[in-house]
Amino acid sequence: MGFARAVADHRPVDGFITVDGARLHYFEKGTGAAVVFLHGNGSMIGDFVSSGITERAACGHRVIAFDRPGFGYSERPRGRRWGPFEQAKLFLRAFTLLGIEQPIVVGHSWGTLVALALALEDPEKVAGLVLLSGFYYPVQRSCTNALAPFGFPIVDDVFRRTALLFAGHLMASNAVRRVFAPCAVPEGFKRLYSISHALRPSQIKAVAEEAEMLMDAARAFGVLYRELNVPVRLIAGSDDRIVETDKHSARLHRELDTSTFRNVPGIGHMVHHAAPEEVMAAIAAVGKRRQTKTATRSATMRQHCVRRRWLYIGDDCQERESITAAAANSGEQAFSRHASSAFIH
Repeated sequence: MGFARAVADHRPVDGFITVDGARLHYFEKGTGAAVVFLHGNGSMIGDFVSSGITERAACGHRVIAFDRPGFGYSERPRGRRWGPFEQAKLFLRAFTLLGIEQPIVVGHSWGTLVALALALEDPEKVAGLVLLSGFYYPVQRSCTNALAPFGFPIVDDVFRRTALLFAGHLMASNAVRRVFAPCAVPEGFKRLYSISHALRPSQIKAVAEEAEMLMDAARAFGVLYRELNVPVRLIAGSDDRIVETDKHSARLHRELDTSTFRNVPGIGHMVHHAAPEEVMAAIAAVGKRRQTKTATRSATMRQHCVRRRWLYIGDDCQERESITAAAANSGEQAFSRHASSAFIH
C-alpha cells in the first residue's frame, strides 16, 4: 500500500517512449539546443528537478531528463545486461525517436559512465559532456556500495520487500544525509523527491545490480578514455564522501586533453544541488564549443558548395589569364563556355 500511495502521489512529470522493448520515462522542458540529464544509481528524474537545474537549463535549451532503466518510472527488462554501453545504445535510439540532435549530456555519479559510453559509442551524436561527481577508475571504495545511496545487502525479492517495510526509510534517511554531506539536505529535495518511490523493490534491485557491476565497468573504461574526442567538463566537490575526488575526477582530467576540471570547495557529492551555477557555466562552455563547431562546419559546407575546383590542362599562361578575366567580367556561365576547351570540371 505504501508503494502504491507513493506512485499515486508522485506521478510522472512528462512522457514515455518504448525503445527495444524497454519503456523509458522522460521529462522535457524548454526549447533550443538539447541538454540531456542522466541521474546516478538509486536516483531518478526527481533529483534533477528538485535541484532546480532543469528549470535553469530550460531557459534557452531543450532539456530532457531520463529515468534510466529500472529507476523512477522506467522499465528494466529482466534477462538483459544493463551496463553503461547497453544503456548508451538504448538512449541513442531514444534520441533518434525523440528528435534529440547532438545534445550536451550531463551525467551525475553512475550516470557519468552512461554519458561517457554515449560519447565513445557515437561521438558525432554528442556535442559534449558535463560530468558531475563521477566514479571513473577501479579504485577500492572506503564503504560498500558507495554509489548506491540506499545500499544495504540485497539477497532476493522476498528479502527486499520485507527489509524495505521495516528499515528502508530509516536507512534511506541516513544515506541521503551522507550523500549531501557536508551540506544539509535541501528543502526542495525533501519536498519534491519521493523516497518511498526510490525504495520500491524493483528500483532496489536495479541499485544492487549497478553497484555490483561498478568496478568492472570502471576497469573497462580505463583503457578507453583517451579515445574521447568531445569536450568534457568535470565538476566535483572537494568534500565528496561518496567518491574520492582526487582519485577520480582530478585523475580523469589529467588524462583527458579535451577536459577542464572544477573542484568546488566545501561541498559533497550532490554538486548540482550545492553549486548549480557551476553546472550551468559548464553547459554554457560546451554550448559555445558546439556553436563554434557548427558554424565552422556550415562555413566549410557553403564554401565547398560555391567553390568549383578546376584542373588546368594547357601550358599557355596568357590563355589562362584571359579565361580568368572573362570569368570575372561575364560571370560563371561565360567562364564555363570559354574554359570548356581548356579545363576539366
